[in-house]
Amino acid sequence: MHAPLAIGLPQGPEWVIIFVVVLLLFGAKKIPELARGLGKSMGEFKRARDEFEREIHAASESSEKEETKVKSASGTEPRDA
Repeated sequence: MHAPLAIGLPQGPEWVIIFVVVLLLFGAKKIPELARGLGKSMGEFKRARDEFEREIHAASESSEKEETKVKSASGTEPRDA
């Protein structure tokens, strides 16, 4: 049986090579613009994730309230189908 290739995060010298390649491809003027765009997209992603979590939490709470109303109206607990 062959051992799987161990591909991890780049170490020190690899980061330098990656930085030089990015600098050559995009130029010094484009890198801050790329970083700003990346930061804005990460912020938008975080806001969307937080909003999604709030909606899930609100739906869960409303579902629990409905179950409580059904229990109190019928006087018994609803059975699982």
